[in-house]
Amino acid sequence: MAGPSFQALPGFRDFTPRECAIRNYLFETWRSVARRCGYVEYESPILEDTSLYLKKSGGELSAQLFRFEDQGGRDVTLRPEVTASLARLVAEHQRHFPKPLKWFEIGQCFRYEKPQKGRGREFHQFNVDILGEGGPSADAELISLAIESMLAFGFVEGDFVVRVSDRQAWIDFATEHGVSEDDIPDFLNIVDKIEREKPEVLEKRLGAYQLTADQIRAFIAEPSNASAAYDAIQADLSARGLGGFVELDLSIVRGLAYYTGVVFEVFDAKKSMRAVAGGGRYDTLVATISDGSVDLPATGFAMGDYVIRNLIEETPHANMQMEVWLQRNAANCDVFLVVADESKRPEALKLLTNLRRGGISADLPLNPVKVAKQFQSAERSGARFALVIGSEFPDLKLKVLSSRTEESLQADDAVEWLSDRLLQPDGPLLA
Repeated sequence: MAGPSFQALPGFRDFTPRECAIRNYLFETWRSVARRCGYVEYESPILEDTSLYLKKSGGELSAQLFRFEDQGGRDVTLRPEVTASLARLVAEHQRHFPKPLKWFEIGQCFRYEKPQKGRGREFHQFNVDILGEGGPSADAELISLAIESMLAFGFVEGDFVVRVSDRQAWIDFATEHGVSEDDIPDFLNIVDKIEREKPEVLEKRLGAYQLTADQIRAFIAEPSNASAAYDAIQADLSARGLGGFVELDLSIVRGLAYYTGVVFEVFDAKKSMRAVAGGGRYDTLVATISDGSVDLPATGFAMGDYVIRNLIEETPHANMQMEVWLQRNAANCDVFLVVADESKRPEALKLLTNLRRGGISADLPLNPVKVAKQFQSAERSGARFALVIGSEFPDLKLKVLSSRTEESLQADDAVEWLSDRLLQPDGPLLA
């Protein structure tokens, strides 16, 4: 038999109920960590003027844009990342907010690149930024939030590492070796790919700047090449008890041209997949986007949903935490009403309404069904309890589906009784 006529486009995803539940787990964890760290949520448009991304993004991004002309003749792009949109938004509205700004967003981005593990053409990102503070304390605060996010997903020390680098150190290196300011973005792009590029291609590209791969690797291997900002960040994070998660790695420069100082990436300890998160300082972007009318130092990072989900699923203790959350939060309902006596369906419907208005997730079969099949439906729904409405109404029976135990209650007390019962373990209540 032929398959369906239409399928999702390559690199785009359908979200079945389970996929939505996993996405909600990621979103709720991100949102919870950001809020307890003092960040507030904002939102920016998915569609932007293309020139916003061409102004100072650089690297491969300009070749990965979902770009088209709209019906008004405008050159527009589905956003490939959020930082440029944030810079535009902040340049327009920053005067209304005290500094520093500690903002976060969870939203979709789009890049036309080859779909593979950890990478799709449509993805969601957790974006966190601090604007209006230029010192290393802001970078440390941001890195600490990245670490706290990983811990909130159930990872522990040894599962991941934050590799911190210093883009300014590389800019100074390039300048000292005669690389022109206009060529620095291309030079940094070469450094960014030093471990992935074929040796002959690497030597040819570096040769254009009279440099060799050995010179680059020697610079990476010398910790003293990092600026004082790294030492300050390491000291700050150590004081927080987070120093063990961080290490210096000057091989990291990040691909976007707007980074100006300290940059970092979060990797699984085995480095078996691409970076889980990455970001850094971009002190000139707001001024560039606003044509100099607003000048705010800034630092930020993003964590995508593809890679963090892959890492969770491949890390047993983190995956177990996610599965427990899904069991508690992905059910169709908490209470499934089993109508054992169809003459009591009006009473069951009224009780259903009362439960829902009381804040209890509840459902029942829409049409008469055998009791055994109703219990099967209750199991499939993921409900914790089956509430049986029979000829004994207003006397009710509550079946604890996980333990197959039974409890009794009265219809008039059902909302209050069940509200309390849902807060308790699934075992039988003690008298």
